[in-house]
Amino acid sequence: MDAAQTAAPPSPDLPVIVIGAGPQGLAAAAHLAERGLPFLVLEAGAGPASAVAEWDHVRLFSDWPEVIDAAAARLLRSRGWTAPTSGYPTGAQWISGYLVPLADAVGDRVRYDARVTGVSRVGRDRLVDAGRGDQPFVVHVQSADGAEERLLGRAVVDASGTWGSPNPAGADGLPAIGERAATDLLSYRIPDFRDRAGFEGRHTVVIGSGHSAITAVLALARMARRDPGTRVTWALRRADAGGAYGGGAGDELPARGALGERAREAVDAGLVELVTAFRVERVEHDDARVALIAEDGRRLTADRVVVLTGFRPDLSFLSEVRLDLDPTLQAPRRIAAEIDPNVHSCGSVAATGAVDLAQPEPGFYLVGAKSYGRAPTFLALTGYEQVRSVVAELAGDREAARRVELVLPDTGVCGGAGLFDAPAATSDGGGCCAVPSVPASGALQIGRAPAQV
Repeated sequence: MDAAQTAAPPSPDLPVIVIGAGPQGLAAAAHLAERGLPFLVLEAGAGPASAVAEWDHVRLFSDWPEVIDAAAARLLRSRGWTAPTSGYPTGAQWISGYLVPLADAVGDRVRYDARVTGVSRVGRDRLVDAGRGDQPFVVHVQSADGAEERLLGRAVVDASGTWGSPNPAGADGLPAIGERAATDLLSYRIPDFRDRAGFEGRHTVVIGSGHSAITAVLALARMARRDPGTRVTWALRRADAGGAYGGGAGDELPARGALGERAREAVDAGLVELVTAFRVERVEHDDARVALIAEDGRRLTADRVVVLTGFRPDLSFLSEVRLDLDPTLQAPRRIAAEIDPNVHSCGSVAATGAVDLAQPEPGFYLVGAKSYGRAPTFLALTGYEQVRSVVAELAGDREAARRVELVLPDTGVCGGAGLFDAPAATSDGGGCCAVPSVPASGALQIGRAPAQV
């Protein structure tokens, strides 16, 4: 940890400001409450876990014990709450059974419709060194009606996640030419396929190679089996589908292998058309149809396009904060080597704490999915360990901050993403990360992405 980061916060009477009232932000609130530290949680949405609410129809691949924070559970049990002990909740069940009760327990220390538009130091832009660490943080907030205000804090914990910043369809990381103009016909999240009217009897293209994309492909394949007029095209940027299917019967985790095998079966049965090495350069559309044009000139025309290519952190409101981020992943530099999907191979994802997450800006921490930048390997339990350690550090309990209390289930198996243009014979395997043994229908990897929610 940098010497500046070990300095005492500027004013212990000021609150710790937590950005985001999702699973990690609310867990941070529970730890802060348990430590007796003043805090304020700022949530851009109208209620707790507003991002989760956007995929509440999807089932998690992690079971209940893996998506509940220990301090949050202690706080809730003191109010008569009983923790679910087994089963794989949907997003809606996660909200109603845990996140809303947790937000209620935190009470008025969570502010909704409070979007953070900037973070800095009082009287100091990012260029100024003199007295920087002695100044409180200043957080600019905009309410739903457009009103603006400045809030002061002793520290800032950014748990805003990555959900609001999906990767584009464009293969070079930028929106394809014409993509922005066609957004009404593109979806960047797993649609609620219970609303069949928008898909049955239509042609849908799914772009992406992770488990979110496979989940969407399989839901559409089931529609196509019932209705021959339903067409499904699965577009991969990679030259071969081997990595997308995973390890099949040889996968160490049966559910993950079964998910990929079902996708392979759907392709083999003709329910899904697989297109490889399709890298979108341009998007054209009219009032009802979308055309995707690849870099090599190939063209796919569809009624709907579902883009499931991952997420990235929004760093725009942190322009005046001094950050030390990995140039590839946009994650804190100290954890980048452990989570890089280009090279990562692991039996479990390592715990990360305050020392790993510390930034050159004293008292500022990125936690949760945002701390993993563009890496799709984030675990919910890893995030809970992060906030436990960070809050211990802010409370001055350095021994607890450095202690590792994370115990992961023995299900986290990752493989490298393989060579981008390699055929299956030379590819190093599938994407990260693993899933426990659970029926995969309508399931999304929250505890262990690549879905990255």
